[in-house]
Amino acid sequence: MRRVLILGGTAEARALAASLASRPGLHVVSSLAGRVSNPRLPVGEVREGGFGGAEGLAAFLTEERIDALVDATHPFASRMTASAAAASAATGVPLLVLRRPGWQESDGDAWQRVNSLHDAAALLATGAWRTPALAAPATIADREAAAPTRVFLTTGRRSLPLFTGLPGVWLLARSVDPPEPPIPPNVHILLARGPYTPEGERTLIRRHHLNVLITKDSGGDLTSAKLTAARDLALPVIMVNRPPLPPGVHLVDTVAAATSWAAEPQG
Repeated sequence: MRRVLILGGTAEARALAASLASRPGLHVVSSLAGRVSNPRLPVGEVREGGFGGAEGLAAFLTEERIDALVDATHPFASRMTASAAAASAATGVPLLVLRRPGWQESDGDAWQRVNSLHDAAALLATGAWRTPALAAPATIADREAAAPTRVFLTTGRRSLPLFTGLPGVWLLARSVDPPEPPIPPNVHILLARGPYTPEGERTLIRRHHLNVLITKDSGGDLTSAKLTAARDLALPVIMVNRPPLPPGVHLVDTVAAATSWAAEPQG
C-alpha cells in the first residue's frame, strides 16, 4: 500500500485527496494546520494540527512510512513549504508542490505589485498607491488625491496589525475568522467565506466607499471576483507577490498533474 501525505487546507488539496482516494493501492492522509475554524474537510483520513517544524514532519514521514509528500498548502504558507522541503531532504521522501496559478493583470486593471505585506503597508502609508484617472480634469484629480484612504483589505486576519496604525486610513478587513481583539475604531471586520461574485463585491465597494484594494496573489476563482469588481470600478489594487519557493522543488499547477505524480512511485 503506497502512502501519500497531503499538506492541505486548500480547494486543490481537497480535490487531490478525492482524486487519489478512488485509486487502488493508495492510502491518502490529509494534514490540516487547524488555523481556520470549521474547515472544509477532504475525503479520507484527516490529521489536524502542526508537526512541530521540519524535524517533526520528518519524524512523521518516517514513523508513518510515507512514500510521497504533496505540499498543497496556501501559496503564502511559506513556513510550511520550507519545512516540507527540509523534511523531504532529510528523509528522502519525494516532495511535490501543488500551487494554483497566480492572477494576471488584464486590460483596465490598475495594479501595483509589492513583495511583502510590509511593502504594501509602506505603499499605503505614503499615498503612492493613488493612480489619478488619465486625462481627468485637474479638479477631479485633486479631489481624488485628497480623498480619505478607505481600504478593502483581504490579506488575512494575522496581517491586520501591519495596517491598523497608519494615520488617516480606514479599513474594511475581510476574513474567515475574527482577528484577535482589541479591534481599533478605524477597522470594520467583515467575516465571510468565498466564493464571492463580482456583483456582490461591487456592492460592497460602493457601500463602504472603498478606494483601494490590498490583496495577496492567492490565485484561483474562489476569491477572484474582487479583482473583477476593482477593474469595473477603476479601483487601484496593491497586489502582494507570492513568496519564492525553496530551490529545487518540483512544482505543478493542476490537480491532474499532482494526481499522476502521487499515484506513481518516484525514482
